[in-house]
Amino acid sequence: MTENELSRVVFDCALKVHQTLGPGLLESAYEECLFYELKKSGLAVQKQKPLPLIYEEVKLDVGYRIDIVVEDKLILEIKSVDALNEVHFAQLLTYLKLTNCKLGLLMNFNVVLIKNGIKRVANNL
Repeated sequence: MTENELSRVVFDCALKVHQTLGPGLLESAYEECLFYELKKSGLAVQKQKPLPLIYEEVKLDVGYRIDIVVEDKLILEIKSVDALNEVHFAQLLTYLKLTNCKLGLLMNFNVVLIKNGIKRVANNL
């Protein structure tokens, strides 16, 4: 599947989670439920995947973790905040650059309509 096809499956799963739970819960609740739905759909997914930082020749294990990685192609950064801001986009773009992934979804579940809470972030490699 391409990144765009994966993002469509992710959107459908996120929609189901959001319709069931609604806004206002902790980020961890949405992450667990979305992870469950993605696994149920047959996708290879990893949650809280460690992301080492390589600086020059040194590999630093500094505790960065990607919320969810889908098929080793698509990064999901889950939020439950009043509003997304520039640092959220920058964080996801940094993760994309460090992993050489092309596409990520910044997903804020603390919205009335989930379609308004999902933003695509592309890594122009």
